[in-house]
Amino acid sequence: MAASAAAVAVAGAGEVIAIHSLEAWTIQIEEANAAKKLVVIDFTASWCPPCRIIAPIFADLAKKFPHVSFLKVDVDELKPIAEQFSVEAMPTFLFMKEGDVKDRVVGAAKDELTAKLGLHAAA
Repeated sequence: MAASAAAVAVAGAGEVIAIHSLEAWTIQIEEANAAKKLVVIDFTASWCPPCRIIAPIFADLAKKFPHVSFLKVDVDELKPIAEQFSVEAMPTFLFMKEGDVKDRVVGAAKDELTAKLGLHAAA
């Protein structure tokens, strides 16, 4: 398991990393915090139509901002993480840096997501 988690952690520049375990979550967050990287988390659900609509846009943003970590968390698969951040609607995008939540976007709001990403990625 550790080898596969490490392989997931190394991948990711310019792509969205799907988180499927609490261990993978911890690895990604710790690495981003150590590197002082902005982390954008897409809290999603397989049954959510707006989540499916915004997913390719989120993936495109990951390509445009390779210095930012983009994570995807399925709220049904990893409920404790969604609860930790009080996620109540999908999609919810959380912006974190060094362990602190800096901002959030609730809903498939492409323009707001892009604007806040530009703002926080430059900070």
